[in-house]
Amino acid sequence: MPERSKEARTGLIAGRFGEFPARWAEGLQDQFTRITRSPFGPSEEEVRANLAGEASADAALALHDAELRAAAPDLGFDDDTPHPAAPRDLTAAAFFDVDNTMVQGASIVHFARGLAARKYFKTSDLVDMAWKQVKFRVTGRESHADMTSGKEKALSFIAGRSTAELAALGEEIYDEIIADKIWPGTRALAQMHLDAGQQVWLVTATPVELAQVIAKRLGLTGALGTVAESRDGVFTGRLVGDILHGLGKAHAVRTLAIREGLNLKRCTAYSDSHNDVPMLSLVGTAVAINPDADLREVAKNRGWEIRDFRTGRKAAKVGVPTALALGAAGGAAAAVLSRRKEAKAS
Repeated sequence: MPERSKEARTGLIAGRFGEFPARWAEGLQDQFTRITRSPFGPSEEEVRANLAGEASADAALALHDAELRAAAPDLGFDDDTPHPAAPRDLTAAAFFDVDNTMVQGASIVHFARGLAARKYFKTSDLVDMAWKQVKFRVTGRESHADMTSGKEKALSFIAGRSTAELAALGEEIYDEIIADKIWPGTRALAQMHLDAGQQVWLVTATPVELAQVIAKRLGLTGALGTVAESRDGVFTGRLVGDILHGLGKAHAVRTLAIREGLNLKRCTAYSDSHNDVPMLSLVGTAVAINPDADLREVAKNRGWEIRDFRTGRKAAKVGVPTALALGAAGGAAAAVLSRRKEAKAS
């Protein structure tokens, strides 16, 4: 990963996982008021999405840098956890949604299960959260009221707790629950990009500290996630911008691409949800993984590739010949060989 300039690091403050922009800690509301004052300016939702995206990209890079610094004293590493090698293809990357794309089910519900077992949550809160996820999977769309109430509960939970505590809990809960819920097919796609020397990032509404745990355990580059404001390593109970969702994800990917010198036309994005069409539309290659009905229709209309790992049936493949068509040749060759094997098997 190219080293960012000293100029790019100005205006930063120290945090639990590295350096973060000082503007997060002061003047955020003033900035928001100034931008939205004009009747011809962006909507409140767009401003919050942009703030969430920029904060997510900054936090993701800070977390990634912290991981590299922590690993530097021991180049051999002291455990069996896979660690990504330095990318050889510096202008291409892959971006993976998490829920129902990389992980079976909703990662935040899995984390909540672990927290409920530790008496951090009431069982009723867990049931309510699970029910909202069921409604989302059935309708394919997220209710604004459900998102708002979920956000309020999550923020009330973390307010006053340390960022270190949340990260540690995330490590434990991943090993207990989430490790067995990774889709093997999606994990293999991520590995193809890694083998091709590309960066691989998760992009999710899950808190960035928890998303980073998943990325680290899978040996990926890092994670873009929702950023909760913290001071002196303690959560304030406020978000930076908003939940990383929809337009926010697209802005986070665009911001990270600028920071890292990526060519978005050579990048690939994967998701299961119609809500992620803005992110999928941003890159050169879009792939629908386990798609909801709306995304499946969009993918067919736009010629995007479709892969479905939810059943034993073969994935429908539409449009581009491989998810790495605009990436490195090594990954593309692997996909071609895989398809030849599938053709012989059929």
